[in-house]
Amino acid sequence: MLASAVQMVLQAALLVGGTPTYERAYYDAQANGRPLLVLVGADWCPGCRTMKQSVMPRMSAAGRLAGVNFAVVDTDARGDLADRLMRGGSIPQLIAFSQGADGQWRRQQVTGATSEAGVASLIRQAVGHQATASRGSQSAIGN
Repeated sequence: MLASAVQMVLQAALLVGGTPTYERAYYDAQANGRPLLVLVGADWCPGCRTMKQSVMPRMSAAGRLAGVNFAVVDTDARGDLADRLMRGGSIPQLIAFSQGADGQWRRQQVTGATSEAGVASLIRQAVGHQATASRGSQSAIGN
């Protein structure tokens, strides 16, 4: 019972605390030099709901999203943006964009609902690849 209550609080914290819009997270990624992590999904998708309502709120509450700029893109509400970000049509897709020391952007993704360990691994890879990039460089992260 207590675990259910804690989970509901964590979910509410991520949703009420306001996951930044894609545009805000994109801007922040360019400004602060941290990777951009985007969850692309839809409300009708069970795996997407698991990621959005369980996995990502727990990651956030534990401070495990602190090294990235995180956003959620709904395929129904933002189909044009989702199409630009996704590779393939399966959802959910968790996509990490990181810029290396050479200035090149790398895109990595996990398709399908994944565990906290899987998300953490993707974040570690993105943060490891990320380097201080010049603030005015061109990017290839969906804009």
